[in-house]
Formats: sequence, structure tokens, C-alpha cells
Amino acid sequence: MGYINHVSRLKILARAAEAVRLLNRSGFLAIVVSNQAGAARGYFPTPLIETVNELMKTSLENMGARLDGIFCCPHHPRSLIPELRMDCDCRKPGTGLIDQACSRFEIDMSRSYVVGDRCDDIELARRCGIGGVLVKTGYGRGEAEYVLPTRAEKPVHIAEELYDAVLWILEKEKTGIPQ
Repeated sequence: MGYINHVSRLKILARAAEAVRLLNRSGFLAIVVSNQAGAARGYFPTPLIETVNELMKTSLENMGARLDGIFCCPHHPRSLIPELRMDCDCRKPGTGLIDQACSRFEIDMSRSYVVGDRCDDIELARRCGIGGVLVKTGYGRGEAEYVLPTRAEKPVHIAEELYDAVLWILEKEKTGIPQ
């Protein structure tokens, strides 16, 4: 997928809106936590992050899906931009973005998951004490095949896409299967 360095590059994946609608109807918060190091690397201006986030949120709303929150980290330890050059706790797998979400919303961490396409997302889940689901969209297929075998921490589930991950989570929560 690469960096979204222009609004024209934002694509809502097939069934993503449907997945978010399922979360909305099931009483789950739909919160995005995202590293956005492209700004720190000089690939696009920092304000583009907010522009793309608003477009994503609006696009999903137009499809009947609601994102409850979007939390992003624009930092990178080797940033070209001095004010973005830092080793922060909000850069995944640091827990800062989850901490921000928890301070803004009442979140039941015992019923929370991190769904992502990188092994760092699974590590974030581990650090937060919650389940991590790896999706094979985006970078996920390569991460599952090449990176995951080298990692000690494994996801609680691997799904083809967000929709399948949400179905798995909803089924697990319905049946009370332990993590």
C-alpha cells in the first residue's frame, strides 16, 4: 500500500466499511491507531495526516460506518524534520496511542483488540495485554510469511482482511472463548 502522500491515494478497502458498521452495531468502539512516519521522513507535509484522516472518516460515514477516534504518531527517531525526530511512546509498538484513546474514551480493555497488518501491531497488543489480530491486507501477507516466523509473539488470529477479523472477534466475544 505504501505511504498515502496525496489524498487521491486513499482507498477504502472492500468490506472495510461493512466491518466498521458491524463493530458500530455490536457496541464496539472503532478506533484507528496509526504510525505516520511519512511526514517525519519528509514524504508529505504533516497537515496531510489530518486531511487524509478526515477524508477517511467522511468516506466511511458516507457508507454508514463510524470511526469513533483516530490517533496518529507522526514521529520517527531518524526524522528529517527536527521537531518530529524522537523516540516516543506513541510510535507503535509503544502504547502511547492506546493510552491516548483510553484517556478519551471509556474502553473495556478486556474486550479490546488490535487489528493490523504489521507484526508491530501484534507487539502493541501484547504490551497492552489484549489480543492482536493480523490481517493479510496491506503489508500483512508479507509480514505473516516472512516476519512473523521470526517473532516470539504471535497473533491470536490471522485474517484475510478487516471484515474477517471483525467476524472472528464478534464470534469470539459471543462465545466467550478465552484469548
